[in-house]
Amino acid sequence: MAEVAIRKPALAGRLGGSATVRLTTAPAASRVALRAPAESLAALSAALGLSVPAAPKTSGRAGPRSALWIGPDEWLVIDEDGADLMAVFSGAGALHSATDVSHRNVAIIVSGPGAEATLSAGCPQDLSLAAFPVGAASRTILGKAEIVLFRTEEDTFRVECWRSFSDYVFGLLNEAAHDAGH
Repeated sequence: MAEVAIRKPALAGRLGGSATVRLTTAPAASRVALRAPAESLAALSAALGLSVPAAPKTSGRAGPRSALWIGPDEWLVIDEDGADLMAVFSGAGALHSATDVSHRNVAIIVSGPGAEATLSAGCPQDLSLAAFPVGAASRTILGKAEIVLFRTEEDTFRVECWRSFSDYVFGLLNEAAHDAGH
């Protein structure tokens, strides 16, 4: 019987944080980079079972599935249950481009009362609740890495980054969490 190689996920088992911030790696998820014209949004929303947002810094969410607005005709669609999003899009019946990026990205969950301060240590964006409320999403930077930031709860953020930058992003967040904990 041939041995099967099992890929170890980036950041597998990594935990970090401080007294006020917890850093955890999110479980594997399905992710699709979606591009589409405005006239396709209704059909894509129906296929996904959520409202694909049309406004900057917003998201649509239904259960484990989210669509994050990251550009005028661009979204990052995440399904935390690992559903086959490419199959969903193949039956949408609307003009669009969908690219599976599930293995490109890693997500780090930053939670706790010091989460905002932790992220602000490396992100130039105003992350106050007034400027970046629950449900807000944005493509931005953290230190020198491009990320997609999603505020899922008042004190919880999902940081999506390319797996090649994940060790750097996790390390930066861990250092910032210790600073925020003081």
